[in-house]
Amino acid sequence: MAKKASVYYYGTGRRKNAVACVRLIPGKGKITINGKDIDEYFGLDTLKLIVRQPLSLTETEGKFDVVVKAIGGGISGQAGAIRHGISRALVQADEASYKAILKSNGLLTRDARMKERKKPGLKKARKASQFSKR
Repeated sequence: MAKKASVYYYGTGRRKNAVACVRLIPGKGKITINGKDIDEYFGLDTLKLIVRQPLSLTETEGKFDVVVKAIGGGISGQAGAIRHGISRALVQADEASYKAILKSNGLLTRDARMKERKKPGLKKARKASQFSKR
């Protein structure tokens, strides 16, 4: 049975309908999302770049293993949620040196844009059927 790491930093990230519970454990820099490696979980390189952005900005890419549990939303929303969670966990790890860098790059702000709900009588949130006078 594997021994649990005693020191880890935690952050919850949110984006659209996705929520990511992120743990940073001192290690070699391995990123695991829902039990899969980052290359296996995300197909697009842009999404991998989004996830690694807070680590590259703070120059901590080889210092922490990242373990993520991502729930809900789509794959793009989950990538944004993971980025937000990693940023929050890094601030918890060392607030003095990382908070200013992450805040200036806008990684600590939760992106509040969400899908608008569908209204009754309309086809989508705002799309109505074509008006006919006669």
